[in-house]
Amino acid sequence: MGTDASTVNAGADANTAAVARYRNDFLKEVEDRVEEGHWVKMCMQCGVCAGSCPFGPHWEHSPQKIFMMIRAGKREEVLTSDSMFMCTSCYNCMVRCPRKLPITHIMHGLANYAHRLGLAPKNQPTREFATMFWHNLARTGRINELKLTLAVYFKDGFVSGIKTAMTMQGIGLGLLKAKRLNPMEIVGGHKLKDLKGFHAIIAKASEIEDRKKGFSRG
Repeated sequence: MGTDASTVNAGADANTAAVARYRNDFLKEVEDRVEEGHWVKMCMQCGVCAGSCPFGPHWEHSPQKIFMMIRAGKREEVLTSDSMFMCTSCYNCMVRCPRKLPITHIMHGLANYAHRLGLAPKNQPTREFATMFWHNLARTGRINELKLTLAVYFKDGFVSGIKTAMTMQGIGLGLLKAKRLNPMEIVGGHKLKDLKGFHAIIAKASEIEDRKKGFSRG
């Protein structure tokens, strides 16, 4: 999930194109461009997902309400919502849904789509961490735990990073003892043997996804 100028421009262009193509038909847009989005119309508004979610009281909009809003055409309210990023993938909603809707996948799909369009809330913690995690992974094909940790700690500046590090020092020492953090990874770290092949796979997958979601003209 990139955040450079070209990605931002692509998201803005894709959003404009989507608005033009799907004007007054947000449900069709979700069906076409969001992972498992074609299931949204099957929601019967029973509320089991909302009642099953451990984060239920903290959501602005439960999955049940999000699906209702999609069908009501409330595009901006849905795609600018913080709600999709609250999903922790516990799968309670999917297990208990009477119609077996892939609710977790839809919520993550909506979050990703909103992010790609540049409509997701700025500074949303889950979105920020997911972006840092992806960039870390995509660089070498393996997670560099030390660099990821430092990126999370210092994302709000040096002083904030030092304070966070001091607060988390007990956990950090534990990770070092368990060999989950290696100080030498700051200068390199482990990576895949066929890194070129891995990047080719990512590029192809991104090309397919971009075409499906309207982020390319191909």
